[in-house]
Amino acid sequence: MKVLIKNARVITPFEVLDDHWVLVRDGSIAEVKKGREPGENFDLVVDAGGNYLSPGFIDIHNHGSYGRDFMEATPGALETIAEFHLKNGVTGFLATVLTAPFEEMKRAIKNAAGFIKIQGPDKARAKLLGIYVEGPYFSTAKRGAQPAEYIRKPDTAELDELLRLSENSIRVVALAPEAAGAEDAISFLRERGIVAAMGHTNATYDEAKRGIDLGVTLVTHTFNGMRGFDHREPGAAGAALTDERVYCEVICDGIHLHPAAVRLILRAKGKDRIVLVSDAMMACGLSDGEYTLAGQKVIVRNGEARLQDGTLAGSTLTLDRAVRYMVRTIGVSLCEAVRMASLNPAGAIGLSQKKGSIEVGKDADMIIFDDEIRVKWAMVEGVPFSFSEKI
Repeated sequence: MKVLIKNARVITPFEVLDDHWVLVRDGSIAEVKKGREPGENFDLVVDAGGNYLSPGFIDIHNHGSYGRDFMEATPGALETIAEFHLKNGVTGFLATVLTAPFEEMKRAIKNAAGFIKIQGPDKARAKLLGIYVEGPYFSTAKRGAQPAEYIRKPDTAELDELLRLSENSIRVVALAPEAAGAEDAISFLRERGIVAAMGHTNATYDEAKRGIDLGVTLVTHTFNGMRGFDHREPGAAGAALTDERVYCEVICDGIHLHPAAVRLILRAKGKDRIVLVSDAMMACGLSDGEYTLAGQKVIVRNGEARLQDGTLAGSTLTLDRAVRYMVRTIGVSLCEAVRMASLNPAGAIGLSQKKGSIEVGKDADMIIFDDEIRVKWAMVEGVPFSFSEKI
C-alpha cells in the first residue's frame, strides 16, 4: 500500500518541519520532504490540513483502560485496550502484568503472547509490542498497590518459566535490586536481552547503583514506589537521577508527581532519558467510581485512582494528556515532549531501530493531531485510521 501524507507539520526528535509531505510504502516510511510532491499514483492521499504529523506514542507501562484489565487474561480485554490506546495516539504498547498469584500472572502472560501472534492490521488498534512484568519481586515496604501477600524473592527458575510461557515476548521485568536473589535475576535478564527495571524498591543508593552496574536500565515510575531522596542517603531516586545509563519512567498526571519533581527529573536526565508512561488502570477513559486492580477495590474520585487506604493505584492518564502536560505545565518544547512519548520509550525497550520517530526506513506508526494535541488520525505499520471527518 502506498500512502502520501501532505500539508503536515512533521515532528522529528529535534524540530518541526513545516509544510512537509511523507511517503509511506509497504508499511514503512519511504520519504520525508518539502516542496513538490512525487508524481505517481497512490492508494491513499491524506491531507493533514496543516496539523502536526507525529510519531505514534508508545506506552510501555499500563495496566488497562476503558473498563478492561490485562489480568483478565482474555483476548477481548486486549482488543478493547488496544482500540482505546489508538484513539489517544498510542500506536504501540506493552501489556503490564502486576503482582498476583503466580498462576494468574502466567495466564495473563500466556494470553498476551497469544494475542501478539494473532493481532492484525484489519482493525483500528494499537499494536501490542510485548509484555512488562511488574512484580512480584518487590519490597513490601514500597509495594504501593502491589498486593503484599504475593510479593516474594526473585527466582531465576520462575523467570525462565515466564519467558518460555511468553514465547519470548517479555520485554521488561521490574524488581527491587536489594532483594535476595535480585543480582542473579538482573544478570539472567541482561543475558537474554530483557530490560531489567528498578521499581517498588527500598534500595539504598549503593544497592541501587549495584543493580545498575549489573544491568538495570529502566526505573519504574520514578519517585513513586521507592525510597525517597535524602541528602545523606540519596536512595534509589538519587541513583536514578544521577546515572546516565538508565531511563526514567515519569507519570505526568499532576497527581503522582509535583511539577517541581518533574522539572527536577528533566534537569537531571535531559530530554533523551525520560519515558512518559500512563500507568493507567481500567478506569482510564471512564467516569469516577469503583473499580479493581489486582483484585483490590479501587476508588476513583476526580480522576485519582486509590485503594481504600488512600494508596495510589495506577492512574487514569492517557499519553496524549501526558504530552500536553509536559508542554503546558512543565514548559518543554513539543518536539521534546513527543520524543519522551515515542522515541525514548522505543529506545528503552530496544525498538528504536524500527519505531519511535518519523525517519526513512522505520515503521509507519504515525498520528495527526491539532494544536490542542487532539488526535484526529493514526497509522499503524502503514495502515491508516481516521477519527475525524476533516482528515
